[in-house]
Amino acid sequence: MHDLVIFDCDGVLVDSEVLSNQVIVDNLAGYGVHLSLNECMSLFVGGTMTGVRDKARALGADLPDAWTDQIYAETYEVLRAGTPLIEGIPELLAQLDAQGIPYCVASNGRPEKMQITLGQNGLWDRFSKVMFSAYALGIGKPDPTMFLTAARHFDAKSPVVIEDSANGVTAAIRAEMRCLGYAAHDDGARLAALGAEVFSDMAQAPQLLGL
Repeated sequence: MHDLVIFDCDGVLVDSEVLSNQVIVDNLAGYGVHLSLNECMSLFVGGTMTGVRDKARALGADLPDAWTDQIYAETYEVLRAGTPLIEGIPELLAQLDAQGIPYCVASNGRPEKMQITLGQNGLWDRFSKVMFSAYALGIGKPDPTMFLTAARHFDAKSPVVIEDSANGVTAAIRAEMRCLGYAAHDDGARLAALGAEVFSDMAQAPQLLGL
């Protein structure tokens, strides 16, 4: 039995990836870089916004220095309008609570963003004190530091990570942690190739976790 479940936030707890990436698609089009939503998600899901900026510049976008603040403001506005939970998350958290298994969130996103998405879904109080962010630690996935820091915080000997991005899976494998790869938008082959156990429905998670 695992003694800690580490959740990614965007795309695992909250269904925010499509919303956020559509904002990036629309924004970059204004700078002459035209991507489909699928192309955008393939390029950017699981990264930091600084990484998005650098990749977009490499693609030819002449982005201003204040672009990350600009895109965060645009993204927050969209997310505030409504960001649903991933189906099955409330039930999964209830089962973890019932069995006394601790859990936390570890994300490359800013805490402010998580407050918007988790807050509107009643999960902020559950996660606000067990939140590990690349912006607080100064280093993000695919580096394993965030996951290792979370495990040390809980003195966990058998943590498991639930991720939906290549960077997240890579970080978990580098931390020598079991990783469940949630693939809701494709076949999960990329995550599987990196070492994740792929699943497509959060209702499958309790069985995978041995609950």
